[in-house]
This record gives sequence, structure tokens and C-alpha cells, in this order.
Amino acid sequence: MTAYVALLRGVNLLGASTLKMDDLKTIAAKLGLASPRTFIASGNLLFTSPIAENELRRRLEQRLEEHMRREVRVILRSAKEMENVVVSNPFGELAGNRVQVFFMNEPPPADFMGTVRNRAKDEQIALGSREVFVAYGEKGIGKSRLRIPAAEAGTARNMNTVVKLAELSREMS
Repeated sequence: MTAYVALLRGVNLLGASTLKMDDLKTIAAKLGLASPRTFIASGNLLFTSPIAENELRRRLEQRLEEHMRREVRVILRSAKEMENVVVSNPFGELAGNRVQVFFMNEPPPADFMGTVRNRAKDEQIALGSREVFVAYGEKGIGKSRLRIPAAEAGTARNMNTVVKLAELSREMS
């Protein structure tokens, strides 16, 4: 049995993207995922399952699309992978709310840095195995003009959330 974190992209932003976390837990339970629980209402689901990552992602995306009547991308990480993201944070000296981790299902492309646009001088970017770490400068994420097209297929969480998800998933392992 593996403990997983499912990170849903684009839910609970506005109007048609609203997904109640109780509905998400119900969907997970109906898929046979053990001990489903959510963390904050931004599409974070924790559970355990013996099923392989790709099959889990397929099943979750299919069921979420049926429920939401639109595509919902799911990014999965095991508890160990979440812990590795926390440990490998290259911006550990910064406050967790100043660092975003963009989670993707595939490794960043070789030309990743060439796709980045509107980067401010004080914004830093580092690549992980299937993640991109971004340290936002003085203006913070809210006023940043940074565009990362290669990361748009994924979903972002701030480092405070990543640390908590890693802790919760470790407890489930």
C-alpha cells in the first residue's frame, strides 16, 4: 500500500470549477482508495492504494471529469516523493509563502528555461525531477508577471502547503 497525494489542477478557483472537498472524498472512496482525506479546499487529496500511479491518475481524472463535466488534471506524488520535494527545495531560506512548487506529470523539458517569460530580476527558478521551484521576489506571486508556459500543464502549491502535505502523507505511510 502506497500513500499518495493527488494535486488537482484548476479546482475551486471560480464558478464552474468548484468542487466540494466532501465530494472529492466520496469520489475517492467509490474508487476504492483507502483513508481518503483532503487538506484545504484547493484540490489536495491524500489516500493510500496499491494501484500504480498512472492507473490511479487515469481513474481519478475520468471520475472527476464525470463529476465536474469538464477535464480536471491530476498530478500524483507518493509520500516519499513529497518528502523529497521538501528536502530538495533550493529556496529553503525563504518563507514558505514566497516559494511556489509547480508539480507536473513529466520532467521539465530540456528547453524549459528558454520558455520562461517576463522574469523579474529578483525571481529565481530551479528545476526538480517533475517539479519547478519558483522563488518570487519582493512583489510576490500576486504582482508577478512571470510566465512559465511549460509548467501550465501542472499545478502549483506554496511551500507551506507542500510541507504540510508531505507531513500528512508520511503519517499515512
